[in-house]
Amino acid sequence: MSAGEIYGFLGPNGAGKSTLVRVLCTLLLPTAGRAVVAGYDVAQEPFDVRLRIGVALQDASLDPGQSGTELLRLQASLYGLDRAETDRRLRELGPLIDLGEALDHRIGTYSGGMRRRLDLAAALIHNPGVLFLDEPTTGLDPATRARVWDEIRRLNRDDGITIFLTTQYLEEADTLTDRVGIINRGRLITEGTPTELKRSLGSDVIIARVDGGAARACTAVREVTGVDQAEVHGEELSIRVRNGPAALSPVAVALDGCGVAVRELTLRTPTLDDVFLELTGDHIRDDDVVEEETT
Repeated sequence: MSAGEIYGFLGPNGAGKSTLVRVLCTLLLPTAGRAVVAGYDVAQEPFDVRLRIGVALQDASLDPGQSGTELLRLQASLYGLDRAETDRRLRELGPLIDLGEALDHRIGTYSGGMRRRLDLAAALIHNPGVLFLDEPTTGLDPATRARVWDEIRRLNRDDGITIFLTTQYLEEADTLTDRVGIINRGRLITEGTPTELKRSLGSDVIIARVDGGAARACTAVREVTGVDQAEVHGEELSIRVRNGPAALSPVAVALDGCGVAVRELTLRTPTLDDVFLELTGDHIRDDDVVEEETT
């Protein structure tokens, strides 16, 4: 990760994203190798690292007996901010957390989304040079998620904060990040700008969802002129083609000709999930996952 960039760390649940963040934030010791953050070794110089970073982890550990304001003021005092500086930072962070009068209520009364917003504000209260965000918008409603995205861009653009962002949301990585690293089973499998990674596939993608007979359909589709590759994933066919608009109709004819019932046929440009699928044979995120939305 380079200074001044937004670096996205993308991968499925259990891939190792949160573990790496905890190592970089000095909460876990690395079992091998060496990690340096803001010029300091995370194992040998953890105190120097902690002074220069802000961290919003996936599971916010907040005192339910405190109010939001008390928590933020305590966090500011731990980093040496005086009262005037703290008041200024609270005003600046107000639009992001959007908690209004709830800031003076006990955290124990907050919803999950409110806790996440407060935890993000606590990570930013001291204007860190490097900010670690571990799936910061999970559980947020779409409007709040958009506000968090805007704030992440502003922090990077106006304040020059380097941001390390883990996420499962393909759109989040594609929209926000300068570069992306994709992790699977604890290993970095590829890295580059979102555009570079998607262009590496060099083709359009047709997705066909079928009711049975997927293997038979895949064999038929592979014979279509213009099809570079076709793979079966459950009841879904992922078909890479050189010219999507030209190949869509012949692919539909081939599917019909082999007697397979097609539930959905979609043409699109490659996504980061297609990159992950190409490298691992699986999806980053299951389309059937239901996202919790809290306010």
